[in-house]
Amino acid sequence: MAEICKNCGTEITQNYCPICGNPANLKRIDAQYIFQEIRDVLNFEKGLLFTIRELTINPGRNIRAFLHENRNRLVKPILFLIITSLIYTLSNKIFNFEDGYINYSGNEQSTVINIFKWIQGNYGYANIILAIFIGLWLKLFFRRYQFNFFEILILLCFVIGMGMLIFSVFGIVQSLTQVNLMQVGAVGAFIYTTYALGHFFNKRKFLSYVKAFFAYLLGMITFSLAAIAIGLIIDLIIQK
Repeated sequence: MAEICKNCGTEITQNYCPICGNPANLKRIDAQYIFQEIRDVLNFEKGLLFTIRELTINPGRNIRAFLHENRNRLVKPILFLIITSLIYTLSNKIFNFEDGYINYSGNEQSTVINIFKWIQGNYGYANIILAIFIGLWLKLFFRRYQFNFFEILILLCFVIGMGMLIFSVFGIVQSLTQVNLMQVGAVGAFIYTTYALGHFFNKRKFLSYVKAFFAYLLGMITFSLAAIAIGLIIDLIIQK
């Protein structure tokens, strides 16, 4: 008797659904399944480590390939950004390297201060919002290229995620060596981001890297200004 696919409702006559590929009978989760999941994530041929390697060696070409050729080689971009932001957050929880270079002080009742504290505690979500601001500037500066805004957001998820990993590495090394390296890490992340964005749009033109630099810088500034403006408006409304 033919089975019905539990995923899409299609009749299955063999081991897998002909429409969505879902297996007719799912194997129970056991130790082997868990080890396989971990191996897939850490696989140098496909997975998180593979994605990091490819984005380090040739970011522009690999992100273009993800958009237009093969979306199975790299970790999904939003997931990649959330994972790398989580790695940064956990690394900071363990090694406390942010204490030396980030300190939001002032009126604890200030909405502006609370917004920036939320950003500091929720980098995964905050980075997605940041990508929107940077994406708007990239779309403006590179408007003659045939990439829509959502494709640019995918680009930024990969690039900002790599930036978070750079911060994590420098932060951990700083904590272990007691040498102030976070400023160096910030410069390194900024250089990588400029390089990766410029490489994506046109790796042969110096102007491409210049525009990428200013798009990223202006995106960071407008993101911060928007957070401040929202906080001030909320404070004014509350005071009334």
